[in-house]
Order: sequence, then structure tokens, then C-alpha cells
Amino acid sequence: MTAKLTADLGRFLENIRYEQLPASVLPLVRNAFTDTAGVIMVGITEPVVDIVRRTLVETGGRREARACLSSIYVSAPDAALLGGTAGHALDYDDHSLTGHPSTVLVPAILAEGEKLGSGGRDLVTAYVAGYEVWAELIRRDASHHKKGWHPTAVFGVVAAAAAAAALHRLPAARATAALAIAASHAGGLAPNFGTMTKPYHAGLAARNGLSATRLAAAGMTAGHDTLENAQGFLNAFSPSSADRDSPVKVGKEWYLPWQSLCVKKYASCYFTHRSFDTVVKMLAGRRLEPDDVAAIEVTMGRGQTTVLVNERPVTGLEAKFSEQFAMAAAVILGRMSVDVFTDATVQRKDIQAFFPKVKLIAVDEHDTRDPSHSPTERVVIRLANGEILDSGEIARIRGHAYDPMSPEELWTKFAECTSRTHTEPQARRLFDMLQAVDALPSVRDLPTCETIFTS
Repeated sequence: MTAKLTADLGRFLENIRYEQLPASVLPLVRNAFTDTAGVIMVGITEPVVDIVRRTLVETGGRREARACLSSIYVSAPDAALLGGTAGHALDYDDHSLTGHPSTVLVPAILAEGEKLGSGGRDLVTAYVAGYEVWAELIRRDASHHKKGWHPTAVFGVVAAAAAAAALHRLPAARATAALAIAASHAGGLAPNFGTMTKPYHAGLAARNGLSATRLAAAGMTAGHDTLENAQGFLNAFSPSSADRDSPVKVGKEWYLPWQSLCVKKYASCYFTHRSFDTVVKMLAGRRLEPDDVAAIEVTMGRGQTTVLVNERPVTGLEAKFSEQFAMAAAVILGRMSVDVFTDATVQRKDIQAFFPKVKLIAVDEHDTRDPSHSPTERVVIRLANGEILDSGEIARIRGHAYDPMSPEELWTKFAECTSRTHTEPQARRLFDMLQAVDALPSVRDLPTCETIFTS
């Protein structure tokens, strides 16, 4: 065994510089910061954010960073906790690496970057550092969902520590320690999907990653081979299948250009998006009543069906992880916007009556660039009159990494997400600054939002 993974990643973090980054990643990172700021703003009023803020966040302690760019200053780890939780509260944040990298990385980087006074190039470099470490770990076993783990919570905390280590420009030995400390914070269980605890996973990963790096910078010791050790991180989460032996690719190859971000069109689990989007298009211009549909069969990867466990959801949060609800929403509502995911909508009689018509068919196929998905999906709708509507193979939708949103489409989503927190000129200013995030003299130059956390 090479027994060098943790140390090699530490050396990568010591040496990564903005000037080394492939030009192709820069627009992706700018979009990650932009989209994440937007979904934080739309998620800011969700009950889980209020619970976390009032229960865990200390407002009278260290004044290091603005909580979600508000006028309230808290410690940077607390700002990361709130930002990560708010960003994931509606499941509207981007998807990649079998999880949600930006809702962990962006809040952690903005918070610690504000404390340090980091410039935009440092922010972008830190994001790529965290993303690349996450990708290096996830490629060694991408089947965590079926084991019951939430990959965002398992890998996100190590990635957040990596990003913070790059921000602090820690020497290799201290960066290695940061990763090892963060690995002891890793965890998060899939049965909490569809509850407030899932977004809390993301917030914890952001906060605990920062804390790990701060402890390492202060001299705390940790195992030099914690990630690859036979009793370490990889083997603990995947005792029968983890690749602990192969050479480290990070720093030699870049994952982000080809294993990239999927920006969400809909505020639900990304595993529902391709089928929902396709059915809406299939039924465009055609009005079907629920009774007109006899059955719907949806074929997708087993990794996806493992997550979409709520066959009969009764709450808005549960519905975000239900293919049955996604199909009901497509046929009956024709939309799956933020306001659809309410308990009252999910409990409608026509919605509930539709669920038994939807059948999921799992296949054991994996997209090499996005291993939690099958390469394609398929939807077959059988109508009561005997007609059959067949989607054929569905490979991607708008916003997918390989069919990205245009700047105009990203602005439309951002404007909608910030409509309750910002005036349009304020939103446009923030959007434009984040779309050029690497040109920021300091993260402290980002505008403060005065309308959130006012009570």
C-alpha cells in the first residue's frame, strides 16, 4: 500500500496556487459562489435555520464574519454552520461528487476568508482545493448512499478543511493534520433525508472543517495516514470496497473540469430532476387529468432509487426525496418550484391518490462522470385510454454539468432566490460581484444584507 494519501493531499494543499488552475474551472467556480449565495438567501427563513441560529450560534462571542452576509457578526465557524444549513435547507443547491459540494465549501470559504481578509483569487483557489480533495476521496468508493451514509457529510467536512488549509496557506504537515482531524468529524446518515437534519449535515461539515483546520494550525497533532490507514477514514466508511492503494491523482489531474457541477432548476433532490423535467416537456400543450394516467414507470440507477425512499410523502421535506411526488407534480401541477413543497400541497387528495401509480425500476448502471446516477433514465406513461408515452433515454437536462445554464438563466434563478431579501438592484450588484469573485480585493467587499436575521 502506498500509505501516502493523507500526506500527499497535504502537500497538494501547501502548493496549490491560483495561477496553476485550469482556465476552464474559473467560470464553474464563479457560478458555484453565485448560485450558493442565492440558495442561501431563499433558504434563510426555513425553520431549520432559525432553530440552528437560536440554539447553537453565539452572537456575543468572536466577531469574525457576517452570518450569511447579514449585519450580524459571529465566529467564522458559526457563520459557516448557518450558511451551509441555509444553503441546503431547500435542496436547491448544486450537485456533484454524489453530494452537494458548494453548500459546504462556499459558506466555509466566505466565513474564514472574511476573518482572514482573503482576496477573490484565494477564495477561488480554496474552492478548487476543497473540490479536488473531495473528488480524490469519492473516486475511491462512490457507493456511500447504499451503505446509509450521506456523502455530503462524510466527504464535505474533509473538503472544507482542505479549503480552509489552502486559505491559511498551511505548510504540508499542518494541512495533513487538518485533513486527519476533519476525518474524525465525518458522518451523517441517510435516514435523515427529508427532515431538517439533512441540511444540518451540510452546515456541520462546513463548520467542523473550519474547526479542524484551526486546530491543526494551532498545533494539534493527528495521524499522518488517517485517510488511508487500514483502520482509517476510507476503510471505516467502506470496509469491503474502498481503494486505499492507488496513487494520488490530485495535483496531477484536475477533476473539476470533467466531473463538474449540476446547477439545479428545481428545489428537490437532484435524482428527481431528469424525469420531472422530461415529463413536463412530454405533456406540454396537453392537459391530462390525474385519472387519465393509469401508470408511470421510471427507470433510473439503483443509487438514485436508494435515496428516493419516500413513496408516500406527507410533508414538503419528505416530498423532496420522492419520485412519486415528482411525477404527481409533473402531471397535476406542471411545476416543482420552491412554493410547491408545502405540507398542504403534498397532502392534497389528488396528489396522494396519484402516488400508487408510480413505479420505480432500478438498474445497476453508473455514469462514470457522476457515479451516483445511471447514464440515462426513462419514463413510460401508460394512459387509461391505452396510449403509451415513452420518453426514450434521458441523459441530461438544462443546468446539468454538460448542458450548463447561461448567465441569463443563472441570473433568473438568483433573482428569484433573492426576491425576499434584496431589491433587484441589490441582487444584481451581488450577482455581478460573485460572477467576478476572483477579482474581489477582499471578501469583506461583498455587500451586507440588512433584511435577514433582524429578530
